[in-house]
Amino acid sequence: MSIEPFGPPALHARMRVVAEDFFVEELPAFEASGAGEHLLLTVEKRGMNTAFAAACIARWADVPESAVSYAGMKDRHAVTRQRFSVHLPGRDAPDVASLASDELRVLDATRHSRKLQRGALRGNRFVLVLRDVVGERDTIETRLLTIRERGFPNAFGEQRFGREGGNLDAARAMFAGRRMRREQRSILLSAARSELFNRVLAARVADGSWETGLPGEVWMLDGSHSVFGPESDSATLDALTERAQRLDIHPTGPLWGRGELRTQVACRDLEIATLADAADLRVGLEQADLRQERRALRVPARDLTWEWLAADALRLSFELPPGSYATSLLQAMGTVVDAASPTRVDHPTDG
Repeated sequence: MSIEPFGPPALHARMRVVAEDFFVEELPAFEASGAGEHLLLTVEKRGMNTAFAAACIARWADVPESAVSYAGMKDRHAVTRQRFSVHLPGRDAPDVASLASDELRVLDATRHSRKLQRGALRGNRFVLVLRDVVGERDTIETRLLTIRERGFPNAFGEQRFGREGGNLDAARAMFAGRRMRREQRSILLSAARSELFNRVLAARVADGSWETGLPGEVWMLDGSHSVFGPESDSATLDALTERAQRLDIHPTGPLWGRGELRTQVACRDLEIATLADAADLRVGLEQADLRQERRALRVPARDLTWEWLAADALRLSFELPPGSYATSLLQAMGTVVDAASPTRVDHPTDG
């Protein structure tokens, strides 16, 4: 699904030529308490995904994998820093030095009073290097300035849908009655929801309303999941438009589930029309007892900076909130091929 908010591609490039070209660091949502039944580990890992790291930590601590928790998933083909918690009631932790390897090192180990919950992070900081960059430098930098000033479409990344979109086919089979393991079921429900959201987002990008809103819009406060609206008073609508221009609030799209859409008039009409041919996914999500929720259509790239390392090498630095995708920002710039996995071009930032 093509989502091009700012016109034709400003560049063609490759990402993740080496793991160090994709650096991700979780921004913690809280400080460790210093005491409690849980050991809070901050680790840096290279060439290791989150689930594999959690299994390594469980073996090191001699606990079941269910005793190890993390706030978000991070990809294998990257250098990443993230937190894990290990439940060790009444036990001292093994020597953290014995956990270290060429792929993993412990940056901090502190006791904490509670288990680390999914999504318990303030966001993620990225440092990405694009190589073999083709494009006019002025055009590329103008596009980056536009993204810094206006944000970019908050699309779900392609990896949500599996290889060649296979998760959507599997979701349809599940909704038709095929039994799935519990962990697979969660992945497929997310894929179906993400597909419907991305369809609405593409329609909103096409008509330009992904930034400005529509009559009957439901808005989300920047930096939170709090939503409000729709509003009908004209003076209020003018004020909302001005707030949207400041990136203080964002239009939203549906995360499908049971219950009525909160949007009204033009906004509701667009969502219903856009998803009219996806009844199988909509009904399946409703029968799975998910409830209607909202997701911002737009996301700011905080502290976006860039540096040319060479004529064809560009380093980007920025922060994103949980749930947003770095490669959605890259998609707004142009065509970027993932050298680590050419058939899969997106990377999650969150849990």
